[in-house]
Amino acid sequence: MFSRSLIAGAAGLALVGLAACSSGNRGDGDTQKTSTSPAPGRALASFDPCTFFKADELTSWGLPTKSETFSPLSFEPGCRWVGEKMDLTLQKNVDETVASYRENGSWDFYNDKTFGGRTGALAAEAGVSGTGGCTVLVDAGGGVAIYMVSGAMQDSVDACAEAEKIANQTASRFPE
Repeated sequence: MFSRSLIAGAAGLALVGLAACSSGNRGDGDTQKTSTSPAPGRALASFDPCTFFKADELTSWGLPTKSETFSPLSFEPGCRWVGEKMDLTLQKNVDETVASYRENGSWDFYNDKTFGGRTGALAAEAGVSGTGGCTVLVDAGGGVAIYMVSGAMQDSVDACAEAEKIANQTASRFPE
């Protein structure tokens, strides 16, 4: 349980850091958004992460069908499913993309991948590698969907393998 709290806290802090870095201010007085920012009118805005997964998918991954709200940052609403061996979180951000997270984040690794035909990345926030947590980011509906998998214990699951598997099975259903 301590591992889950540590990972959730580290992920939340990392995303807070990303938010501060992604405001468009590059430190040179120029506050214009970079070219990686999506245009307004995003389909992802009305997407509900809490109802995205099917009940049989969740149970096949060892997770309950009931979610709990998980939105440590107001601009990244989402939900979490807490299982015996792992937790799964799905959040969205309508102001970022996979490319902007790469540019503005602090990562132990950030590997470009494709999930369900969508541009994405397999990543670990700085300082989180080896703690049993992993993140998949997927471009969706003018923003980004964020999957986070964390093990109940550091070695209870291969978090990156689980995150990739889940994203590969579901990412094609995100709004365009």
